[in-house]
Order: sequence, then C-alpha cells, then structure tokens
Amino acid sequence: MTSATIIRPARPDEAGVLTDLVLRSKAYWGYSEEFMESCRAELTVRPEDVVAKRTTVATTDDGRIVGVAMFTGEPPHGELDGLFVAPEAIGKGYGSRLFHHVADTARAAGHPCLELTADPNAEPFYEALGAVRIGTEPSGSIPGRVLNRYSYRL
Repeated sequence: MTSATIIRPARPDEAGVLTDLVLRSKAYWGYSEEFMESCRAELTVRPEDVVAKRTTVATTDDGRIVGVAMFTGEPPHGELDGLFVAPEAIGKGYGSRLFHHVADTARAAGHPCLELTADPNAEPFYEALGAVRIGTEPSGSIPGRVLNRYSYRL
C-alpha cells in the first residue's frame, strides 16, 4: 500500500465490481465451489445496499478497488457488516486501513464499540487489531456453521 491510497465512499454503480471482489476474497481461503455458491446471496452487494450500509472502498494509486467495508447500525450498536480485500492485495495494509476508517466513522457517530462476525480465517486479523471474542452466531448461509462474534472498543 502506498500513501496515495484512497479510502472513499463506494457508489451504487460499483455493486457488481464489489460483489466480484467480495466473492474472490472469500474464495481466497480455499472454500469449495459448493460452499461459495451457498454464500453467494449473502455476499452479493446490491446497489441499494451501498449507501444503506455506508460502504467504503480502498483503491490503489490508479483507482482500482482492492478493498471494501460495510458499516451498519445506530448508536449504541455499530456493526462492521463486512470487510473484504482482493486476494492480490491481502497483507498489504488495505484491510487494516479500512477497518480503522470504519472504527473512526463509528466513533465519530457516537458508537462505544464496533461489533462483527468473523470468518474463521479472518479471526487472527481482527484479534491483531484488538477485537475481543464475545460469543457466536449461526452462519447466514451455511446451516449448522457457527461463526465467532467480536467487539472492538472505540
């Protein structure tokens, strides 16, 4: 990541590009095609959700979108509703920059904490940022799958 990276609001007309990024990011962890198909509806970014979920993107110097984060809720409950980084950009700082942007936005809006449900592969990332496990939640896509919930104090 370079200093010229831009964090900006996503546009509804970018929903297709964002959905592609989200699905590629999820598949990066080696999930089967069947698993990915089960998650497709839940992971699809719809134009009407872009504004409603306060969707933010990270771009490279040339404007290519390499990360996306969604934030929902009103104080006191703020939710990181998704954070995904393009496979070719994982480990380059885009995810943490997006996370901190959402945290700053939530803090400024009066939220005391930011909660999230984490994919098992993303748990080390959130824990390294200081999020603390607070419970579990059933997957919205895979029956019988349980995901860990985290809270990040603002």
